[in-house]
Amino acid sequence: MNLPNKLTILRVILIVPFVICMLVPRLGAAGTYAAVAIFIIASLTDFLDGKIARKYNLVTNFGKFMDPLADKLLVAAALICLNANGTLAAWISIIIISREFIISGFRLVASDNGVVIAASYWGKFKTTFQIVMIVMLILNFDNDIYQICTMAITYIALCLTIISLIDYIIKNKDVLKEQK
Repeated sequence: MNLPNKLTILRVILIVPFVICMLVPRLGAAGTYAAVAIFIIASLTDFLDGKIARKYNLVTNFGKFMDPLADKLLVAAALICLNANGTLAAWISIIIISREFIISGFRLVASDNGVVIAASYWGKFKTTFQIVMIVMLILNFDNDIYQICTMAITYIALCLTIISLIDYIIKNKDVLKEQK
């Protein structure tokens, strides 16, 4: 197993301690800071595994399948934890997670037709803002300016989620056409 795939597996494994740190109230501030650290490390593995895989030609079918799945699992786990502790409205999580299911479905259909749907710039911006949003929501400092900034980042992430979905659909609408 190559290094990029090991990093992807590490990202999935890190979800467990992340969720524990998020949901065990007795951990208090230490749990919050540990959750942020774990989330940031897991997010960095996403950046690193792709960079290493492309640079050293270590792209594998396992990586093509597991890397996006690991990303979605990490973000979904974070959003669900933020819903559970009352920090994020459920409707925001539903929109973000629904977008991920739709894009995954698009990619599956495309794959069946021999088409690879690459990540777009909108998707990369969306991911960046979602990561920042999640970190800010976890920290949830009791400061008016911080709360306003967090709300702004959350709505920017939500808008980018919707824009990137529309972009994928428009650019890949032919994927859904019946094949003859």
